[in-house]
Amino acid sequence: QVQLEESGGGSVQPGGSLTLSCTASGSLVSMDVMGWYRQNPGKERELVAWILSGGGKRYAESVKGRFTISRANANNIVNLQMNNLQPDEAAVYYCNFVNVGGKNYWGQGTQVTVSS
Repeated sequence: QVQLEESGGGSVQPGGSLTLSCTASGSLVSMDVMGWYRQNPGKERELVAWILSGGGKRYAESVKGRFTISRANANNIVNLQMNNLQPDEAAVYYCNFVNVGGKNYWGQGTQVTVSS
């Protein structure tokens, strides 16, 4: 059993910045892949960024150079620094964990609002 809890969502104007944080807990000792996804009603969840336990990172093309994903506290926390946010990036942002067997775990999500 793995539990993920997100925080840091809020409302910003276009061009603003926000930092999200996800804390993982449960039966895991170490983590393989953690990441952030975002989703609007009626759409599939969209990958924003991944990070591996060794520090390797992958970003969606649209956020490269503006967003930074990182891990802290022995890899049980993953953060997402988001800069220059745009209106079409308003969404519920979800923390994701994938174990070595490929099983996905999701947090409850945190709302990010970007005014037009």
